[in-house]
Amino acid sequence: MNTLAILERLIAFPTVSRDSNLALIDFVRDFLEARGVRSRLYSDATGRKANLYATIGPADRGGVLLSGHTDVVPVDGQQWSSDPFTLTERSGRYYARGAADMKGFLACALAAADRAVGRTLSMPLQLAFSYDEEVGCVGVRSLIQDMSTWTHRPRFCIVGEPTLLRIAVGHKGKTALRANCHGQAAHSANPARGVNAIYLAGEFIERVRARAGELAATGARDAAYEVPHTTLQVGVIHGGSALNIVPDRCEVEFEIRNLAADDPEHIVASLRADADRIGARHRATHAHCGIDVAVTNAYPGLDTPQDAEVVALVAGLTGHRDCIKVGFGSEGGLFSQTLGIPSVVCGPGSIEQAHKPDEYIAREELERCDAMLDALLARLA
Repeated sequence: MNTLAILERLIAFPTVSRDSNLALIDFVRDFLEARGVRSRLYSDATGRKANLYATIGPADRGGVLLSGHTDVVPVDGQQWSSDPFTLTERSGRYYARGAADMKGFLACALAAADRAVGRTLSMPLQLAFSYDEEVGCVGVRSLIQDMSTWTHRPRFCIVGEPTLLRIAVGHKGKTALRANCHGQAAHSANPARGVNAIYLAGEFIERVRARAGELAATGARDAAYEVPHTTLQVGVIHGGSALNIVPDRCEVEFEIRNLAADDPEHIVASLRADADRIGARHRATHAHCGIDVAVTNAYPGLDTPQDAEVVALVAGLTGHRDCIKVGFGSEGGLFSQTLGIPSVVCGPGSIEQAHKPDEYIAREELERCDAMLDALLARLA
């Protein structure tokens, strides 16, 4: 099967993160088994999702790992010109959910695997297809945990997120948090008898904004990023049950996206101190009132030196040495920081198309990625 035929099959699996990816994983496993390549699956606790890992070539040494995620973001509420789960070609562009982010790369990787089985490789081609990347690089962690015990880990990792095949050597880390604000319920006819949890949340949000302003004004900077400083942002608020009740609970969900030079744990500690000061004003009369700040998810940033061997390798495959840093996250930081596997992000398509209605990837991008992986196979042989 060629890349387009594989992409058409991958797109037809509606692997939105909230749903199962097993039908797609079964297709990939069967595709590889038909070519004599065995796969290893890593299922989640529900048994509805799985990572897939496979090696083509010698198993007694590390090779080059092609890593990508199988899940896509929802299409709910978006206006599409065609069925988002049917690959549709118009003027050299292939439209579908996940075409750019990132089933285009997965299709190229599987087509490369098809070509690899007919060659004698001195270093293996390795594949890692994960689930739940779109909700915080969640799924790949079980594979990474297992990899930590391996004698022969991959030597290099290429994460195929869409970069127009430019070499991304960096992205920010992300920490997702929830502030649980505890107040005292009361009748709204006499709100002074209670402690309004939404007001506590409002005060805390002001501290989040203030910390964000401090980091933007005086924090570390990296001009390679479009936003050259660490950012904080509140995204979700839940609180209150009725207009005539002083609310006793409010939740605030927010995030930190940090540069390598800024320690997210230090930022979290500062925000917890802010929360404690806000709560302290009420605890004399309402001992249970206050704000608890909990980390709900986190993944590290990617910060690969431009003179790293993996950069030279991928530059040789693409013919372009220029490096960039990207605003989105990936599992590259986990492979690099957790396992010490030198990693870059480099894949077909543009991130500008991701998560939008009428997402697409250009034919020439797929062709360029096929050429890059052909060059990789020549190196591995």
